[in-house]
Amino acid sequence: MKMKTNSNSYIHVLALLLLVSVAVGCSTTKTVPDNDALYTGATVKIEETEVPAKQRKALRNSLSGLTRPKPNSKVLGMPIKLWIYNMGSEKGIGGWLRRKFGEPPVLLSQLSLDRNVEVLNSYMENRGFFHVRVSGDTTVKNKKASATYGVVTGPEYQVRNITFPPDSGALGDAIRGTKERSLLKGDVPFNLDLIKGERTRIDVALKEQGFYYFNEDYLLIEADTTVGGNKVDLYLRVKPETAPEARNIYRINDVFIYSNYNLTTAATDTVLRHADKHAGYYVVDSGKIFKPQVFEQMMQFEPGDIYSRKDHNTTLRRLINLGTYKFVKNRFSPLIDSGRHMLNSYYYLTPLPKKSLRAELRGTSKTNNLTGSEITVGWRNRNAFRGAEQLMVNLFAGSEVQISGNFGRSNTFRVGGDVTLSIPRFVIPFLDVRGPGEFVPRTNITAGYELLNRSALYTLNSIRGNYGYTWRESIQKEHQLNPISINYVKPLNVTAEYANRMQQNPTLARIVEQQFILGSTYNYNYNQLANSTNRTGIFFNGLLDVAGNVMGLATGANWKTNDTATLFGTRFSQYLKTELDARYYRQIGLRSQWANRIILGFGYPYGNSQQMPFVKQFFAGGNNSLRGFRSRTVGPGTSTPANANNPRMFFLPDQSGDIKLEMNTEYRPKITNIVEGALFVDAGNIWLFNEDPNRPGAKFSGNFLKELAVDAGVGVRLDLTILLLRVDVAWPLKVPYAAKPPRQDMIINLAIGYPF
Repeated sequence: MKMKTNSNSYIHVLALLLLVSVAVGCSTTKTVPDNDALYTGATVKIEETEVPAKQRKALRNSLSGLTRPKPNSKVLGMPIKLWIYNMGSEKGIGGWLRRKFGEPPVLLSQLSLDRNVEVLNSYMENRGFFHVRVSGDTTVKNKKASATYGVVTGPEYQVRNITFPPDSGALGDAIRGTKERSLLKGDVPFNLDLIKGERTRIDVALKEQGFYYFNEDYLLIEADTTVGGNKVDLYLRVKPETAPEARNIYRINDVFIYSNYNLTTAATDTVLRHADKHAGYYVVDSGKIFKPQVFEQMMQFEPGDIYSRKDHNTTLRRLINLGTYKFVKNRFSPLIDSGRHMLNSYYYLTPLPKKSLRAELRGTSKTNNLTGSEITVGWRNRNAFRGAEQLMVNLFAGSEVQISGNFGRSNTFRVGGDVTLSIPRFVIPFLDVRGPGEFVPRTNITAGYELLNRSALYTLNSIRGNYGYTWRESIQKEHQLNPISINYVKPLNVTAEYANRMQQNPTLARIVEQQFILGSTYNYNYNQLANSTNRTGIFFNGLLDVAGNVMGLATGANWKTNDTATLFGTRFSQYLKTELDARYYRQIGLRSQWANRIILGFGYPYGNSQQMPFVKQFFAGGNNSLRGFRSRTVGPGTSTPANANNPRMFFLPDQSGDIKLEMNTEYRPKITNIVEGALFVDAGNIWLFNEDPNRPGAKFSGNFLKELAVDAGVGVRLDLTILLLRVDVAWPLKVPYAAKPPRQDMIINLAIGYPF
């Protein structure tokens, strides 16, 4: 891209100089009252200590975070909000600026040195430094003040022994039974947080053994620091005032499920004469809205079971994840039966409206650089056949334009719909399979249709159908298995212009070829960052896709001998495909992140197919892939694209392949609360499994690493909470088919959301 100089450039420079002059000239102490000072922060110094250097740094950071008040906030080291406040006024526009964007000065008079010394001293004692000494002082210069705290740590005490309660009885035996898993092993540093964690651990273990009324506040841990050698002995006790019921083991008596509970008619809803006993439970539903069988997999308790907090929570979460109920409440009522302590369990379930209609307008951004909008109208029945089945009907229409892509002169229009029946259990003929965990497994039956029109080029229609299962092991692990997956694509119209282009470039025919895919898919997803505030972790998605094997065996099809077969008049696809997507995210500092991704894709066409069907092949290039190249223009291999001598040529085929390798690394520095930057490098390519005479160099070989495309660039992201807007600018550094990158402008990528 060439840079041009004009009068506007000088105006921009002058404006920037003016802004800098105002910022520098605006004193940070302008609004500080007389006899006071601007508080600029605290420094903590660790003195006279035997603590290792790494631990000293961690202690210093922790102690610094405890001091109050916090100084004025800064952006790139500059107190911009304080400057805005100082430039403002009490009334008018200046007052509005102060209230909206400004921040008043933090003053020395707000500092309580003694209070901070007390807080730091208490923190150190809780960390096992029982002889700590903390001092504090302030420094004032030019109406600016800071605080300095000196910490003499003294020795760090370590736990020598922990003694569990000798009490006889069920409670004492249960507590002693948890000793092997204690957090307080010998020679660990004394830490009050660890002691609190030990009480919580014991409480959790007791809840699994029927101690429903017990809680961690009934446990007392006493410390003896007089044993010498900077050691401490701990004694675990059950408080004498512990309630009698907290010492007893409780079992489940009866379970009552009010499956159509209404808060406005609670008195009639709870009448037990409408209860039907099913599988050991009492289901109260006078209107027969739900079949009792719905709750067989929801309820984890059975009469006679020892109470378990895990089973209790799993039942509640399953009922919530059923997607049918607005409110789920539960209570237990104690009773004594033949000397045994029992609990009656009551579940009050308030349904969501059975039917709903919604309309949704959203912006779309796809891997092939298609950006546009889509409107969806959806209808849902949350209890279609009285078994909490969800029947969903969606109709959609959308229009998209390809930015920096291959068909820049052609808009895309999409219209279609789908019907999905989601059943909250595994539906497997002749088998009764029940999924573990707190998530409800689902059997999904889907049928869909889509009409795609790329104006002035072609029109395709596609029909798809799936029968499969979705289940979760945990919030981080999800499985999707589709034993039956059908996809049928047929061209409705191909324009004369596109037909002429196909004669010049036969690979264009791949996009509009008729395709019939009958197979099975399995997808496994693991996301370590799901439901976590930690920004360091891994993500993995694995796909296995097989098609045409049964029909291929039955017909003996083999494209190599020109012995191909059809199904319903269409040649069916036969292949094996796998795709692995692995990512590693690492938090840098407090708010920045380093993100990495590698994609490995392999497709093996055989039998009835020489190449993978176009809709199942791999692509490279675009705003979520290699950002220094236009969408789907990379590869395959070292084959030369039709626009090699004319980079501005739009009318190109989507380059597709059977094998893919892609690697991305990106640093995401946080600039402000809503603005984030990016520095990135991408590398990758696609290849064919078999030779294609129309694309020499496209077949995968042992020189694949030398055939990778490489780009680098920078980006800016705007986090608006409801969506993230992204602009990435990239330059190609290495092109597979050329000894050096051809001269071309930078590629600008506009998208919604992160690339990975």
